[in-house]
Amino acid sequence: MSINYVKPVIIDLKSHPELNEKWVQEIIAQDPSILGIGDLILKDKERIQPRSGRLDLLLQDFDAAKRFEVEIQLGKTDESHIIRTIEYWDVERKRYPQYDHCAVIVAEDITSRFLNVISLFNGAVPLIAIQMSAIKVGNNYSLLFTTVLNQLTLGLVDEDEEVSEVTDRSYWEKIKGTKQTVAMADEMLNLIHTFAPSFELKYNKFYIGLAANGQPNNFAVFRPQRIIMRMDVKLEKSVEVESEIESVGLNMLDYDNDRGRYRIKIAEKDIKKNSEILINLLKMAFEK
Repeated sequence: MSINYVKPVIIDLKSHPELNEKWVQEIIAQDPSILGIGDLILKDKERIQPRSGRLDLLLQDFDAAKRFEVEIQLGKTDESHIIRTIEYWDVERKRYPQYDHCAVIVAEDITSRFLNVISLFNGAVPLIAIQMSAIKVGNNYSLLFTTVLNQLTLGLVDEDEEVSEVTDRSYWEKIKGTKQTVAMADEMLNLIHTFAPSFELKYNKFYIGLAANGQPNNFAVFRPQRIIMRMDVKLEKSVEVESEIESVGLNMLDYDNDRGRYRIKIAEKDIKKNSEILINLLKMAFEK
């Protein structure tokens, strides 16, 4: 059987008489996963920002309690677009601090000048840059998205840094999670005490970490949310570890290559049901 090759035609959206930014916005809104940054859902589009215009798309990852403020630009990125994207991100994170937020720029041409400007922020703004290409095959059109800058968070070398903003238990119970989900972090601490009794919880703005004798040691961190809790455990990526997690039905979200952590979604029932495997994972991370 012969396979026919059809050469696609690259389309310049900015100069196209029919395809425009609104069309791109609708395509992404219908299926946000095409951006390639996770299994996201549409939360809002053309979202009005106080004194700042309209945010093109607001996307959300419910598993990770994370929101993405997405701005679309045809043609090349420019300074005004960068400022607007960061402005929208800043407004949303202040209005809804219970979520993690990330700014996303989608443009046809991510210029080197743009990347140089972004580097000046030194990771203070979590930002993803996605280059978009429109192609035509026959009478059909499609969009391709390539991440050229993944979430840039260089502000801290590691989550163990003591310069992380310290909060308290009530902040997590009222703002980030609930009393019930924060209590799940207590239960995880009890599991840790089976092999390392000196550890205590340390409440930071973006995670609940661990400390022993006043010294941070975040071999695992916890992020209570409204219904569940996410645990990030520091382990090398391996088939054996993943098989162990999946064999008992724990919900493994993904592996964070940047920090070398497995991200696992934990419900209250999982802690008692799978205490043995959880202790094993935590102990391996502690001894690593």
